[in-house]
This record gives sequence, C-alpha cells and structure tokens, in this order.
Amino acid sequence: MKILGVSAHYHDSAAALVVDGLPVCAVQEERLSRKKNDAAFPLRAIEWCLEQAKLEPDQLDAVVFYEKPMLKFERILTTALRAFPRSWKSFPQAMKNTLGEKLWVKGIIASHLGVSGSKVLFTEHHQSHAAAAFLTQPTSRAAILTADGVGEWATLSVGLGEKKADGGASIQLLRELHFPDSLGMLYSTFTAFLGFEVNEGEYKVMGLASYGTPRFVDEVRRVIRPAARGAFSLDLDYFDFHTTAKRSYSERFVSLFGAPRAPHEPLDPTTPEGRRYADVAASVQRVLEDTLVELARAVREETGATDLCFGGGVALNGVANGRILRESGFERLFVPCAPGDAGCALGAALYADRVHFGRPHLEVPDHPYWGPEIDAEELARVAREDSLPVDEAADEDAVLDVVVDALAAEKIVGWMDGRAELGPRALGSRSILAAPHTVAMKDRLNREIKYREEFRPFAPAVPIEVADTYFELPPGGARLGTFMSGVFPVRPEWRERLAAVTHVDGTARVQTVDRATAPRFHALLERYGRRSGIPIVLNTSFNLAGEPIVTRAVEGYSTFRRCGIDLLVAGRYVVGKRGATRERSNDAPPPPNATAGGGAIMEEGATC
Repeated sequence: MKILGVSAHYHDSAAALVVDGLPVCAVQEERLSRKKNDAAFPLRAIEWCLEQAKLEPDQLDAVVFYEKPMLKFERILTTALRAFPRSWKSFPQAMKNTLGEKLWVKGIIASHLGVSGSKVLFTEHHQSHAAAAFLTQPTSRAAILTADGVGEWATLSVGLGEKKADGGASIQLLRELHFPDSLGMLYSTFTAFLGFEVNEGEYKVMGLASYGTPRFVDEVRRVIRPAARGAFSLDLDYFDFHTTAKRSYSERFVSLFGAPRAPHEPLDPTTPEGRRYADVAASVQRVLEDTLVELARAVREETGATDLCFGGGVALNGVANGRILRESGFERLFVPCAPGDAGCALGAALYADRVHFGRPHLEVPDHPYWGPEIDAEELARVAREDSLPVDEAADEDAVLDVVVDALAAEKIVGWMDGRAELGPRALGSRSILAAPHTVAMKDRLNREIKYREEFRPFAPAVPIEVADTYFELPPGGARLGTFMSGVFPVRPEWRERLAAVTHVDGTARVQTVDRATAPRFHALLERYGRRSGIPIVLNTSFNLAGEPIVTRAVEGYSTFRRCGIDLLVAGRYVVGKRGATRERSNDAPPPPNATAGGGAIMEEGATC
C-alpha cells in the first residue's frame, strides 16, 4: 500500500510517503522552495517524494491530509462569533483566509495530483501529532502527550498507544484540551511580547530565559490557572489572539508585565530593560515547565505506562523535556525528530496505514534522514566554475583527517553528508561544525556565520556511548538526545573546555550520536576526540538567519560564500576559500538584522 501524507496551509508544509508500512521519504516544502517556514501546498515536496519512489500519482492508494479543514473552520467561525463585536475587524480577513484553498483541500489535492477524491483522507491534527510521536519510536506501549498552539479545536491531547503482539497498533484518545486554553498560544504570546516573530522566535525566548530570574512567575500564574489532572485555563482578559490577528496580548497584559519590546530594538540582557525582558522569559519558561511536569505526572498515574511519547510544537522545548524526564516518573521520554507540523505529514500517513486501514505495524527505522541525498559532484562542479580550490580526498580517512585538522585549527566547517534531516534541527547531515572549546568561537559563529543575537547558544554533538562522561544525563537522557530534544547540565569539570556549547546557566542542548544511525558523523567525533582529548564538536544548522537549512550542495555552497565558513565538505570533496579564510568573503552581504532567523519551540502559534 502506498500512502502519501501532506501537511499544509499553516506553516512548515511537508510531504511524506509510506510504502508497504514503512517511510520511504519525507521533506519540508521550505527545503525545496527555499522559503522559510513555507506554508504553501507542498507541491515540490510531493513531486520529490513521488520521484524518489518512482511512482505516478495514480499509483497512490491514499493521500492523507494532516487535519480536518471543516472542523478547523468551525473553530475559527465560532471563536470569531463569540468574540464579537471585538472581532469584527479581523473577521473578514479570517473568513477570506479560511474560505480560500485552506478549506477546499480535497479538491486541491485531487486537482494537483490527478487522483480521485475518494482517495483523499483526513486525520485530526492531534491524531497526526500522536502518530508521529508514537508510531515512529522504539516503544511498544506508551502514554502519548501532544501540545501545540491549536489544531482544529484541540490544543493538547492525552492518549495511550500500543503495538500489539498480533501486529496491530492502536492510538486511544483519553482526553483533550480545547482552544483557547493553549500552552502554545501562551508561549507564543510572550514570544511576541518580547519582540520576536511568532512561530520563528520561540527558541530565542528559551535561550533568553537562561539570562534571567523568574521573578514574574506569580504574574504569569495570573494568566494561566491550574485545573485538575494537570490541565489549565487561560485568563482571556490578558490575551487578544482570539479576537484579532494583529496582536496576541491585551493592554491588561502590558499593565502586568510592562512595555513590550519593539522587534528591532537591541536586546542586551545586561541592561535594566534587557534584564526585565530576560526575567519575563525566565518566568514564562518556568511556568511552562512546571505545567508540563505536573501534566506528565498526571498522565503517568492515569495510564500506568513507563514510556511517554511527546509530540506537537511544544515538544521542541528541550529545557522542559529535560525536566519531564527527570521529574515526571516516566522511565523514557520519546520526542520525534519533527514533532511539529512538518512531522504531521509522516504522522498522518502512518495513522492511515496502521489505524484507518488496520495494517500490521512495522518498526520504523530509528533515524531522521528522510530527505534528499547530497550530490557531492554538484559541489565540485559549482566550486570549480567559481574558480575556488577543490580537493578530492583519496579515501574516507583522508576526508576525516582534513576536517579534524580544520577543527583543531579553529576553522569552521560546512558539513553536508547523506540524506537531509526531517525537522527543524541539523543532526549531522546539514551542519556547521566547529571546535567547542572557547567562548570566542561561540561569539564568532553568532557574529560571522549565523548573524544572530549573542545570547543564542549552540549544541554539542557527542558519541552516545560517552555522553554521560561530559553531561549530567538522567536515565533515558541519552535517548532523548538522539534528536537534540533535551537540555542537560554540562558536568562542571568540563565546562571550561566546552565553553562554546555551554550556556550561561551551565547547560547544553545535547545531541547524542549513534554509530549505527550516523556512522560517518560518529567517526568524525571519535577522530576529533583522539586529536583534542574530547570527542565533541559544536553542531549548528547549516543556514543563515532567516533562511531554511540547506538541502542541495549548491545551496550549501551559496551559504559558504556568503558568510565566514572556512571549509565546505561533501562526500570526498573539500572546498576552501581564496585568501584569508578567517575573513568573510568579499561577496558576502552585510549581516542581516540581528532579530531575524531562529527556530520554533512551538510550531503552532498564530490565530486563525
């Protein structure tokens, strides 16, 4: 059976193909269109998936959309009417947005692909999240928690997943929380208040929180009230996201927390105003963590499960994930490589296969590498056309030696290897690598490569078998680190030698690398360890601020030419720069505005 999963029309559109019960490929539209957070119907991603599997659209047995548009339209319409007359200005635009292609998805899919409308199926949004969180992970029975901004009506769901001895799989919904009560909307509101772009700057809030003290916790708890079994409700007097798309917080919110930060206003946590913003960030981060831990404890008691699978955009908050693992009572916490909307394309396809069609469950390969393969020859060709030096190493050992030499010399390396990752994080396939030892390296990367705020941290990549030597990992922490999904303390004795990847609060968002999953990247870490004494490198996504992670070699080359990366590697090809490699190339543009770029802790954040 051949099933195509599709997510679209909100943000992070994607397509995924499941053939005979196993994923074949999956990719976000932004990686092909080169438009950050591309929400358009993912025609490029669909075409690539079909080409990858050598399929024609009429050979598909089903095309599954990741949510139910009519149910979502009901929520938007009902919410607007409930908020009338305050919502009257935003109502026409909301209807225009929804009554366009977002509502008539079945016809759009049928017309674009030429498939019968009878083949187009729909899952509910949080069913897609739950399937992506549970069916892709190596656990046979687990509680399932999903949390985001909003799907159709649900903003949070609790369920139980089982992979049975007879080969069947089930996902049982136990309860859910409905809009407007939403952890995603809460965090996104503070993201906007702090001057960052919603669905883009939530990572920045988490990074900024480490510079502050949570002195506004009591104020945050006035806007989110606890309820039974770990649930909560928002005091809507402090929010405007349910009445208008222009601003998510109300004047009462401003009276409580002070003046908001203008998006282009410099942010320095050492100034009085910067400290206030950092303290607000620390406070909402603390309340988010406390709420999730309390909720996870309730789910643990309710289900009796020892494993928890966590999906939805909120699951990208690695600091909260670390606390859930340590404090909730679950033995293992699984977060998929793409817990947000992009992963819903894969989740929808798997849900249809296992639940709708009732096909036997097959274990999904435990890796994130479902995207396009790198073409090393393309890199060599474009570099030679540009008259840059291209070296072809004799063998694999020679390539690794060149990279290790560069890292040891404090050079920055663009590393492209194998198939691209699905999800928002570079996990050793499309990465920028550097030595992790000095604060100067962190500052240089932020200033000359990523063109972003100085307070933003970087991640360490470490072989999974020695991760506990350098980081304080709770039981299950090494597994959580495989997709860079947890933040853990750096052991005090290593912090000085890992200064580039140790955040101001002594923690790091750790990536644990398994030899079986990423053999080449694992070998590089081991080889660098033999040279430096520490088998850890700084790993950050291969992109500039405001751009998607690179997919093709030519995109990696373009990024290489526009920033301070010293060396570019794909396959056996190594490309350097003419002249002094520590300087930005002459054709590099000036750094973009410092507020641009970033990732998303919570994928769903905007109203309507």
